Amino acid sequence: MAGRRTTRRITHAALAVVAAAAVAVTGLTGSAYAAGPADGGQSGQSGLAGQDGAHRATRQALEAAVAAGAPGALAVAERGRHTWAGAAGKGDLRTGEKRQAQDRFRAGSITKTFVATVLLQLEAEGKLSLDDSVEKWLPGLVQGNGHSGRKITLRQLLNHTSGVFSYTEDEAFGQKVFGTGFFRHRYDTWKPEQLVRLAMTHKPYSAPGTGWRYSNTNYVLVGLVIEKATGNPYAKEVERRILRPLRLDATVLPGTRAGMPEPAGRAYSKLSPDTTGPTHDVTALNPSIAGAAGEIVTDARDLNDFYRALLSGRLLGPRQMRAMTTTVPVPDAPGVGYGLGLMSAKLSCGTEVWGHGGGIHGSSSNAVVTRDARHALAVNLNGDWAGDSQSVIEAEFCGSKQPAGK
Repeated sequence: MAGRRTTRRITHAALAVVAAAAVAVTGLTGSAYAAGPADGGQSGQSGLAGQDGAHRATRQALEAAVAAGAPGALAVAERGRHTWAGAAGKGDLRTGEKRQAQDRFRAGSITKTFVATVLLQLEAEGKLSLDDSVEKWLPGLVQGNGHSGRKITLRQLLNHTSGVFSYTEDEAFGQKVFGTGFFRHRYDTWKPEQLVRLAMTHKPYSAPGTGWRYSNTNYVLVGLVIEKATGNPYAKEVERRILRPLRLDATVLPGTRAGMPEPAGRAYSKLSPDTTGPTHDVTALNPSIAGAAGEIVTDARDLNDFYRALLSGRLLGPRQMRAMTTTVPVPDAPGVGYGLGLMSAKLSCGTEVWGHGGGIHGSSSNAVVTRDARHALAVNLNGDWAGDSQSVIEAEFCGSKQPAGK
């Protein structure tokens, strides 16, 4: 969610992130950020051979993102029991404060993996089926202009094959929320049913099950299904089932709260396709514009912990993990597949990573992990118009594979 350019990052996160995947964790209690000075920011490592050597390419990729125009960049990598943290650029353009690796940030569509995990847990408990229709759980909500909740399954919501139009692509909504109207509407509250009704004013992208198209409306609907199945808001179920058991203390679902919890830098956007225009501080906003499709606030370490726990089987049983990791091809993105709130991507060196990307006003993030949950990376840029988090992923997972001296 964000200006025209950022809207594309969110709406087409899979394409914007051709390596977007997950972040790994097995609950590495005891390991901490090891911080030290580095050009353009700070970096650190914990027990990694050669110190800078194992992550030199990653640090350089962070600095390259800043050189390309991103205000600041951060990343945390975990490999086995070792942790490396780095940052570059500014966390606050007004004060000149440096970006810090432990900063919290809005993670946008990475929220989708958390929400999908909860729905799959409910399926494992027999409270619903992935083959249930949307109409069964949300009668009368998905209808009009060719949409039919009777023909769409929960599975199709999760893997974006429902054909449901994404409300973030509505022209007027985009101007009001992502463009010139942002400062007049940044504190507006959007109810999920309101966002769905907006999507219903447009025709579907395709018939259910016949094509893949990323849609934020899908996950707004999943959030409503979780509420209907449990009697609790989806955010409460995410907290109860994931955040508290994994002790993800830096992660919150803010609901309608506009401020950012500390520590956090500022978030910046152009709010325009003109990337040479003025830079705006967009840190404060009401995240109900994203809801279950992208409201989470977190830090890189928590994302690594979450994705490592997920891929190592601590949150879902084998049957649910098979369902989650069964992917459909993403058009125009060779080597990228989308499962149930989880993506897979083949990197240039042949390494496969799993995870998700996310964009929201002033924030672009990626969290990825190898299938064995041993090597994870979470990246965030605190601007939504410049810089390339995918190059940071390539550097971390492929740069280290190059022969020494290369």
